[in-house]
Amino acid sequence: MNEAVRDRLKTSPRALPIVLRTPSLVLAVLGFLTVVALGLRFAGHSAPSAFDAPLLPGPDLVPDPWWYFATAIDFCGEPLGAVLILLLVIGGCLLTRRPRTAVLAVVGCGLTVAVTSVLKPLTGRTIHGSYLSFPSGHTAFATALALLGAYALAGRLSRGAAVAWLLGLALVSGFLMAWAEVGLGAHYPTDTIGGFAAALAVMPVTAYWIDRLATRG
Repeated sequence: MNEAVRDRLKTSPRALPIVLRTPSLVLAVLGFLTVVALGLRFAGHSAPSAFDAPLLPGPDLVPDPWWYFATAIDFCGEPLGAVLILLLVIGGCLLTRRPRTAVLAVVGCGLTVAVTSVLKPLTGRTIHGSYLSFPSGHTAFATALALLGAYALAGRLSRGAAVAWLLGLALVSGFLMAWAEVGLGAHYPTDTIGGFAAALAVMPVTAYWIDRLATRG
């Protein structure tokens, strides 16, 4: 690695702020346990659970303003939309001299999506007959981006404010994508919970190790 790049990584703001380290790692454990529990519970299922059924949209949906809004949100989790968003995020990180956060955007979000992609065939849960659905990669990606933003903006806050910001941003972002995915019929609600939990499990651990490696050079 170039010496200048190494020095910049060493002195740049942390990917995981110290004020959020412990709460985030606790969330990572909870996220991991949630993904495992839901994966075991719904492995091989191709029908909505008792929890899913009341939250699913009716069969006679037609395009309306909300449908178009949901489609726009869904695009943010599609490959093209995700790449465009990541390019903007990485550019912003480099302009504000946050190379560790830029690395987290690539590695953390990439690992989060990779984990959901690996888990889908392992659990084998399907929707509409043949589409693998657990966990929701779209929800995982949206939540990962929210965590990334929370880490970047929480460094100057007190612990209470930083944790509130972290949870609020993750919940809002995850809920919006979950609402879009369920409304468009792409996932069951429990699939989106699994995606949300997957991001909680992956992002804090990835950010922690980026900081460790950057500090060690």
